[in-house]
Amino acid sequence: AHDNRHMSREFCLEAANTLAACGIKAYIFDSLRTTPELSFAVRKLHTIAGIVITASHNPPEYNGYKVYWEDGAQVMPEIASAITAEVNAITDYSTIPTIKDEQKDLVVMLDDKQDTAFIEAVKTQVIKTELVKKVGKEFKIVYTPLCGTGNVPVTRALAEVGFENVIVVPEEQNPDPNFAGIEYPNPEEKAVFEIAINMAKESGADIILGTDPDCDRVGVVVKNNEGEYVVLNGNQVGSLLVDYVISNNKEKISNVVNPTIVKTIVTSELGAKIAKENGVDCIDTLTGFKFIGEKINEFEQNKDRTFVMGYEESYGYLVGTHARDKDGVVSSLLICEMAAYYYDKGMTLYEGLQEVYKKYGYYKEELKSITLKGIDGMKQIQNIMNSFRTSDIASIADIKVSEIRDYKKGINDLPKSDVLKFVLEDGSWIAVRPSGTEPKIKFYFGCNGDNQEIVDEKLDRIIEDITNRVNK
Repeated sequence: AHDNRHMSREFCLEAANTLAACGIKAYIFDSLRTTPELSFAVRKLHTIAGIVITASHNPPEYNGYKVYWEDGAQVMPEIASAITAEVNAITDYSTIPTIKDEQKDLVVMLDDKQDTAFIEAVKTQVIKTELVKKVGKEFKIVYTPLCGTGNVPVTRALAEVGFENVIVVPEEQNPDPNFAGIEYPNPEEKAVFEIAINMAKESGADIILGTDPDCDRVGVVVKNNEGEYVVLNGNQVGSLLVDYVISNNKEKISNVVNPTIVKTIVTSELGAKIAKENGVDCIDTLTGFKFIGEKINEFEQNKDRTFVMGYEESYGYLVGTHARDKDGVVSSLLICEMAAYYYDKGMTLYEGLQEVYKKYGYYKEELKSITLKGIDGMKQIQNIMNSFRTSDIASIADIKVSEIRDYKKGINDLPKSDVLKFVLEDGSWIAVRPSGTEPKIKFYFGCNGDNQEIVDEKLDRIIEDITNRVNK
């Protein structure tokens, strides 16, 4: 599969033809498709692997090559390393086989049956079908696919379950490799919603959705108590979904083996608290949705747990097991259903979030990144990691450190990874890790307390303490 970026179609065809030249049958979509549909298709078509040409939410000049394994999840580090080693072993490109006429039948073009199968699988995750039909005519949605792959599947899924009032941002509805001038097509950034927010103000929309170019992440904008449109972060949306999915699926969840939520080690603890207080387990994986996908496969093989939902703070969510990666299509559908549920109660999604805070406590998270480019930057990043790893840190912002988790040594059954996490005695936490894709070192902070004022003050003190340690 491929997205709408420069040369994506050409790279996709080249990959399929090269596989065919090696005697390997390759299915290929007839035009651009979302990343979650590729994940779904790998298992639906019983293939050994899948390739999607995409650079996700990166700027227009980027492109990339994602590989999925037969379980439908992105390849794990050891397989990725083996593939990279094979690529690097090629010293003469002329030795790579090229497709012959008699091999062209090995490239099989997929038709829209595959799309329908994917959408039908997504639709099975709707919890309150009658509610959606009841309010679907009046509940107003503004949606932007950010010139990517999401427009067709997201609007189709919404329409087929009963959401009739969906307005797509005209300037951003068609696939465009330059993203209509959007410099950074990432739904984590409020700037990408500028046109959508103006449209929402004019139409009185109840919710704004935005999917990134390969439609695996979703950004959500809602009205706050002052009537202003504000962007909810990934931790907030993820926690809302955990609460909604568990609260409205109690009978189903009570009849499965060990129902489990899966999140990453740098994701808010609010979702974990909601799950546990409702009799649902929550386990952590390393950063990256491939590790959540791995857990789904593990649960199915061992039959000791049932996957309920997986999510990460970077705007990726999955309900259901039709895909083994974050899915912007099913997420868009369930976020709209959840917002419609609150709408039917005379509430906004923002008010729903405040209700969750009132019940489980106020939680807030921050991410601070430091960019350090080049070889010297890499050394600085490693020096910072070493400093935090070797310093005897007994307290942070005068709060006692109760536990230090060094994932490089291996924690529980997780793969070893260059991540440190400091857990404080009041439940606050700090995680630090080098970025896997950018020249950055990332600091994640999480705090909780009785109200926003207490948490804001505590979070500021913790961030200041860590910043001072980095700048020493």
